Amino acid sequence: MSVVIVGGNECMVRQYKNLCKEYSCRAKVFTKMTAEMRNKIGTPDLMVLFTRTMSHKMMRCALSETKGQNTVVVRSQSSSMSALKNILETYAI
Repeated sequence: MSVVIVGGNECMVRQYKNLCKEYSCRAKVFTKMTAEMRNKIGTPDLMVLFTRTMSHKMMRCALSETKGQNTVVVRSQSSSMSALKNILETYAI
């Protein structure tokens, strides 16, 4: 399963990826808006949006890339490890 995490804390990128690996998921993490983000999102199975730590422009970009795909989009205000763990327990099969 592929997971894209948009938002979150920069210092926790490695921890996000390691947690996803424990659930047998490949993860891409975007904590900042970059010019290449639109091209690098791809077609994930699950997209996690940490809404408190991202800009509106970043959210629109992420959502426009998944429109018309079979991607599950989950929004969470908290960008903690426990919030991500709860999301992965629910959606990572």
